[in-house]
Amino acid sequence: MIFFIILLVLTFLAQVLEFFIPPLDWMYNARIYLVPVIVFYGAMALPFPLVLAQAFFAGLLLDLVTVQAIGARVEISVGWSILLYAVLAAIMHGLRPLFIRGRWEVHCIMSGLCTSAILLSQYLMIAFRRGSLVFTREAWWQIGGPGVIAMIMAPLVFWILHSLGRLTANPYLPEAEPYE
Repeated sequence: MIFFIILLVLTFLAQVLEFFIPPLDWMYNARIYLVPVIVFYGAMALPFPLVLAQAFFAGLLLDLVTVQAIGARVEISVGWSILLYAVLAAIMHGLRPLFIRGRWEVHCIMSGLCTSAILLSQYLMIAFRRGSLVFTREAWWQIGGPGVIAMIMAPLVFWILHSLGRLTANPYLPEAEPYE
């Protein structure tokens, strides 16, 4: 339970930190997203009810940050990313048997794909509400770039969180070290 609370605090701090990380100019102003990687590690290292609780918390934070209303019309409403995080975290939790065997590769790749899926769903929601679905090079970079960055960051973040989980004696972590 201590590890779950630590993950919630890290999720909140990562959401705040994302505001201070500047966009990457060379990637058409794509941003770095830390929260999905933390949530997807939690999806591997926690039991399913706690996974859903963490997905709810991360989704609520994302909704509160990205709620978008223009006049009386709401383009991104509160609640959509809670459901999205829950579905993506459930998929990651379904891959938990690989994690227990010390195989993190699939989870690292899935973290990148799921991060891009979150951004793609945001883009599609806004595009459909505005009635103009146009994929420019910049849009593709801002959707795919953070996914690639998340995929690259995932092994280090997972290792740090796994070590933190061991320090807190998280009973849901596998006994074997990763990649043994």
